[in-house]
Amino acid sequence: MRDVAIVAFRQSDHVRDSAETSEVEMLMPVLHDVLEQTGLAARDIDFTCSGSSDYLAGRAFSFAMALDGVGAWPPISESHVEMDGAWALYEAWVKLLTGEAETALVYSYGKSSPGSVRDVLTRQLDPYYVAPLWPDSVALAALQAQALIDAELTDERELAGIAARRRAAAGANPHAQLRGEVPMGEPLVAPLRTGDCPPIGDGAAAVVLAAGDTARRLTDRPAWIRGLDHRIEAHGLGVRDLTDSPSTRLAAERAGAFEVPHGRKGRGGAPMVDTVELHAPFTSQEVVLRRALKLDAPDSTVCINPSGGALAANPVMAAGLIRLGEAAARIQRGASDRALAHATSGPCLQHNLVAVLEGER
Repeated sequence: MRDVAIVAFRQSDHVRDSAETSEVEMLMPVLHDVLEQTGLAARDIDFTCSGSSDYLAGRAFSFAMALDGVGAWPPISESHVEMDGAWALYEAWVKLLTGEAETALVYSYGKSSPGSVRDVLTRQLDPYYVAPLWPDSVALAALQAQALIDAELTDERELAGIAARRRAAAGANPHAQLRGEVPMGEPLVAPLRTGDCPPIGDGAAAVVLAAGDTARRLTDRPAWIRGLDHRIEAHGLGVRDLTDSPSTRLAAERAGAFEVPHGRKGRGGAPMVDTVELHAPFTSQEVVLRRALKLDAPDSTVCINPSGGALAANPVMAAGLIRLGEAAARIQRGASDRALAHATSGPCLQHNLVAVLEGER
């Protein structure tokens, strides 16, 4: 199998409302910056793939408009997924693995500010039994949080601690929307308070992938993708255990997160990584993911969400790709040797993707 790496990552500043800029205007600086980082021109990219949502944009085939930010002349090889950009990266990764491309540009974007994102996300639900009831994303996350509390797996104090740690970490992230001390606020949907929930905001992100020697030529320290997998839970919320995420655990296993790299000692079944970027928009979802990935060992030294994660900035359809980009960026600047990145989509962590990234040995 070919070696494929993330060689560049860029993201926008994530803001509450970008009404003065279109999706194309939001994307163009990010796309120009990520190509400039590698020294590549648009014509040097073999494959382009994007992730976005027509429901969020409020128009059909909205991704076609965003191609103006890429430049579709001369003609390009392009694809699109109606999901978070992490799944666009998966498609591009497969393209490079098969030898059909040497380089790929992956980008995603989302503007949540124009409407009620809580209502928009109800369109992901089962159309016969759940969607007609209009339970929004916060109400569903509250059900999951309450299930954790009822099972004595967490409490409101721990959830508040998670929120505080993530936004404190975001103080070093110039692109984050929420940083430092953020009040937990009033109850929004019990047991969740406003501080347990992600900010509503707009943003974009892009990465460049390259294979083998091309990756080594484009950057001094490629973030090699050693494994990548995604799994999905049952669509019906009533047949799932909301306190667990077997799809995350299985995706991590298939991506090789629990395999012990040569020359290292195992850690009691915990992932053999030093950095983890979890896509956990709600504090309670971080609890689920940490348990699924066995990250709560007393002697664990893993750095979790050093960027602040989705609690600091949550541009819908880009937040998952950002988790992979943030993990890769830490490897490239030497702050990490081996990292795990996670992305999710759907209600209550329904669909989960896990990647294992590693620096040059």
